[in-house]
Amino acid sequence: MIASLPMYDRPEAQAANDALWAAVRDKLGYGPDRLDRTTPFIDTWAHPDLVLGQICNLPYRARFRDQVTLLGCGDHRLDDTPAGYYHSVFVVRKDDAARGLAPAVLGTFAYNEALSQSGWGAPVTRIAAQGLQFKSTLQTGSHLDSLRAVAEGRADLAAIDAVTWAQQLKWEPQAQDLTVIERTGLSPAQTFVTAKGQDPAPIRAALAEAIDSLDAAHKDALHLYGFVTLPDRAYDIPLPIAPMTPLHSAAI
Repeated sequence: MIASLPMYDRPEAQAANDALWAAVRDKLGYGPDRLDRTTPFIDTWAHPDLVLGQICNLPYRARFRDQVTLLGCGDHRLDDTPAGYYHSVFVVRKDDAARGLAPAVLGTFAYNEALSQSGWGAPVTRIAAQGLQFKSTLQTGSHLDSLRAVAEGRADLAAIDAVTWAQQLKWEPQAQDLTVIERTGLSPAQTFVTAKGQDPAPIRAALAEAIDSLDAAHKDALHLYGFVTLPDRAYDIPLPIAPMTPLHSAAI
């Protein structure tokens, strides 16, 4: 059996995730002794022995919908965002904030990976709705590396998961060099899942109780304050266009 909670597992938040899993395991009465932090998380999502995992809604929609069982999402208490949902924030260097989103799109957009809703799917949908397109893109591999690319001048714009952004403001010094200029639309937050064929009811109950039982410091570290079950239709969102090559300029 494996359990993996990789999405907000910064070093500063690992004790909180460990406490969350320990509480889930105690309430379930079974499961691995500790979280798996060695298996690539994409390999955990369809693992037949997955007790508890965490998946972004874009890979769920694109590849894993028939391979996992949904449990629910966290209530992250994001501004103007219903429980169970999240958004991304567009960030630029503070000196560029006055220019706004449209000019920033003409520069280089840093994104973590193509299967990220927060880093790619939501932002590309948002700018397309404004009749814009990214002219140059830089694939970085993580939200943290996207933040650093903008702060260091290797990119001009990035979209960061709002929960991740809150963590970075607290713990990442270079976040202080950036500012939010706009946000994306809403979609289901990072989603707790279990293996296909598992009975989700006891795991949902254990997870909800475990989140409620976390102490305030652990809740604040994970920005996790409750548990919400969303209908499967909440994930009926069109897939975004594929990104350009890792560093590429589109024809204008």
